[in-house]
Amino acid sequence: MQSENKVFDDFVKMVNGFAGTFAGMGREAEASAREKMREWMGGDDFVGRDEFEAVKAMAAAARDENEALKARIAALEVKVGGPISGGTTKRGGGKKANPGA
Repeated sequence: MQSENKVFDDFVKMVNGFAGTFAGMGREAEASAREKMREWMGGDDFVGRDEFEAVKAMAAAARDENEALKARIAALEVKVGGPISGGTTKRGGGKKANPGA
């Protein structure tokens, strides 16, 4: 009986050792996968939440400034009596070709 218990005890120790080894391998694989994901995300120019919020605020400020400038331009156009010419440029220098010359 004593020898059967020893064999059984050795078998249990071996199974426990395998279980511990596999658990360690699983933790290592998970850590490696997380590290690979961080490297992949870092290489693709992902931004953090704080950077995103800062750029979002800058875009909102630029839109507000654009609206204010549009209002100033509209007020100036009303003041001078119509749309201000020269705001847009034409291709070719703006001159018409003279076919008779």
